[in-house]
Amino acid sequence: MTAQYLITGNSAIAISDSVEAGVRHGALAPGAALPSVRALAAELAVSPATVAAAYQRLRDRGIVVTAGRHGTRVRAVTPIAATRAARASMPVPSGLRDLAAGDPDPRLLPNLGPILREVADELAARDGAVGYAEGEPLPELLALARQRLPELPGDASYTLVSGALDGLDRLLAARLRPGDRVAVEDPGWAALLDLVAAQGLVPVSMPVDDQGPTVAGVRAALAAGARAAVVTARAQNPTGGAVSADRAAELRPLLRDVFVIEDDHAGELADVPLHPVGGGATWAFLRSAAKPYGPDLRCAVLAGDAETVSRVEGRLRLGAGWVSTVLQRTLLRLWRDPGIGAGIEAAGRAYDQRRSALVTALARHGVAASGRTGINVWVPVPDETRAVASLRDAGYAVTPGHVYRTATGPGIRLTAATLGLDEVEPLAAAVAAALAGGPAPITR
Repeated sequence: MTAQYLITGNSAIAISDSVEAGVRHGALAPGAALPSVRALAAELAVSPATVAAAYQRLRDRGIVVTAGRHGTRVRAVTPIAATRAARASMPVPSGLRDLAAGDPDPRLLPNLGPILREVADELAARDGAVGYAEGEPLPELLALARQRLPELPGDASYTLVSGALDGLDRLLAARLRPGDRVAVEDPGWAALLDLVAAQGLVPVSMPVDDQGPTVAGVRAALAAGARAAVVTARAQNPTGGAVSADRAAELRPLLRDVFVIEDDHAGELADVPLHPVGGGATWAFLRSAAKPYGPDLRCAVLAGDAETVSRVEGRLRLGAGWVSTVLQRTLLRLWRDPGIGAGIEAAGRAYDQRRSALVTALARHGVAASGRTGINVWVPVPDETRAVASLRDAGYAVTPGHVYRTATGPGIRLTAATLGLDEVEPLAAAVAAALAGGPAPITR
């Protein structure tokens, strides 16, 4: 692909702008390999340091990733708006088993029809429609949210945002400025990496294990100047890690003086206790309704210190204004319905069974994998491209790990949300064959 696009420039800024233009206009497609630093330096008659600086700018912007001996490549998803079309044009090919999407199983989501009819009846009984002056978080919903989050500080302030990513966007903008460094889990949520780049922030690698961010990783990130840290409480994407009680106790004093954002996107689906690590001078906590109740229910609870929540609410007023009270009333009824609560618990058990079965089957085939909680399983691999291609040939679509990584080693993510138990063993055998370098057994 790079042979069809001529990178130009005689400075780091000009070179990075040239690459970004190639990505924007589609000449450099997602996954396209860029020339090595020395090769491009020779081609442009500049020093290798100049090209290295250009590539660093592009990494900080989230436009490229460095994949070890595979060199520098355009990220599969970048913060450049024009690449949305490129992302949309890469659906899972027909005939492949989709283990890449990362969505909850639609069969395990609650039926919103009866709830929405109740909301419609309530709104019909009102004297008038909700106006601009009435658009705000419902007090009864915030009160119930506080009851459902007893692990958080009692003096926390609460508000609502339109999903976890919207909350992260508003929180980062409320406390940070372009050029600030933020510690991000590595590997971590690809959308967050894109968001950090889009805001002009600098990501700092914060390695994770099954118990959350490692102590050494947090210390290193803080030493590198991180002013904030984003931590996934449970069901970490893509590794399935969850912050344990011991790890939380170790991390709290380290993170006391930085802005901590905790994302508990799994919420009611999680099968392990919540152990927050925030609570210092500035902190925030997000719990989205997407995974348990459906991605289209764009509603998330945001708790935090009073000043941070006030900043978010103030900025929200200048944009969207408020989260629709139709969505709020829907979520309130979902939370209050014991039948739906039982259904969410059953869904959580189903996800745990599917994920655990896959991790166990992979272990039987000699494949190390992590997936303590949530719907995803992370498999370290020696070569992402080969593993993804081998599994594609075997009938499976999985996600290459480079979209989640900043500094850690290669891997692949498999989403077990819709995986049937009868599919587990063939999939594990295919993964083992892909890692061994031989032909994977064809299942479809």
